[in-house]
Order: sequence, then C-alpha cells, then structure tokens
Amino acid sequence: MPIFITYASYSHAGVKGMLKKPENRTGPVKALLEKVGGRLISFYVTTGRNDVVVISEAPDGTDAVAVGMAVAASGAVSDVETVRAWTAEDFVAITEKAAELTGVYTPPGG
Repeated sequence: MPIFITYASYSHAGVKGMLKKPENRTGPVKALLEKVGGRLISFYVTTGRNDVVVISEAPDGTDAVAVGMAVAASGAVSDVETVRAWTAEDFVAITEKAAELTGVYTPPGG
C-alpha cells in the first residue's frame, strides 16, 4: 500500500479540547485509517510548524485525503497537508521513468 505523511496543526478548539480532556489521540486516528482500509504506522505530536505528524498506509491517495478532510471537518485541526512518500528503493523506478522522458518536454518559449 502507498505510504502517506500527514501534517496538521491543532486549532484553538482542538487545543481547548485537549486541555479539557488530555488523552492520547493515537486510537481515534488509527480507527479512522482502518475504516478506509489503511494502517497507522506512526503518530507523533511535534513542535514547530506542525503539531501532528501521521505516517500511514492507505489504499490510495483519495483515502488518505478523505481522512485528513474528515479530521479537519471536526474543527480540531487546521492546515492539514497529506503527501505521498516512497522508499528510496521504490523511487528508483520513478527516476528511471523520468530519465526516459528527459528531452521530450518542450518548455514554454522553446
């Protein structure tokens, strides 16, 4: 299954909810991913630009994006960004394909 990395920040409402009832949020995220046929690999609370980093597997990008949208719709998080990740080994095939395409594209003004 494809691997996805999701970054998010807690909204003011999300922070208030955490302070009202401090709890580990791994379970709800895991359950949501399982609902779309995915799997939680890692869940981190971080400092810096993002408050949360989730590494997961999902059947495809639409499932991963739908999970992020569902969580954002709750109002608890904002600035949700989900990106696809590849292992270095898997990425070799992509670079080989790109090498075959080099020179085929004509840039604007070219």
